[in-house]
Amino acid sequence: MRITIFGATGGTGRHLVQQALDAGHTVTAVVRDPARLPIEFGDLEIVSADVFDPAALEPAVSGADRVIYALGAKPNAKTPVRSRGAEAIVAAMRTTGTRRLLAVTSAGHLADPADGLLTRAVVKPLIRTFMAAQLDDYARTDAALTTSGLDWTIARPGWLTNGPARPYRTSLDHGTPGATRISRHDLADFLLSAPDTTIGHAVFIGY
Repeated sequence: MRITIFGATGGTGRHLVQQALDAGHTVTAVVRDPARLPIEFGDLEIVSADVFDPAALEPAVSGADRVIYALGAKPNAKTPVRSRGAEAIVAAMRTTGTRRLLAVTSAGHLADPADGLLTRAVVKPLIRTFMAAQLDDYARTDAALTTSGLDWTIARPGWLTNGPARPYRTSLDHGTPGATRISRHDLADFLLSAPDTTIGHAVFIGY
């Protein structure tokens, strides 16, 4: 399988690249700084491109069986990095006819029936107070994906950790009570293995 990965130098992105190569896939990693991805084995192509420029992204997504979008942003970022990147990737995929897109966003901007009382009354209001710009960026990213006309899947992970692989739980379009965290390794595993039954759905993932 040919896989294109955006955000390949981030915590989840490095796991994505490593696991995809270990599985024998052909990987195109789109990065800002190639020096931050010191992986030199397997069928790996590292591409430096402006993630906000659809034309610059077309060669990277053309012919891909799966495009994975795990681009992160600094908490104090002034630019809506995630949504602008998503919009550019969607435009590039439409132009090239590439269909399958998986992306990591968040559930912090959503009201979820699975949220417990503490989460509804305290945690999410605090998150919305202190992370309003980031949550707006996530919401705009969701909109870019769900209106794209592509075969999209949105991954909504719990709190990300650097823990080892372990069994995780997934649920379509709503959270799983108590599943509040997930390792970056296991998030990458899901993004690489998500079946076509998740197309058109947001998948909550955690332990």
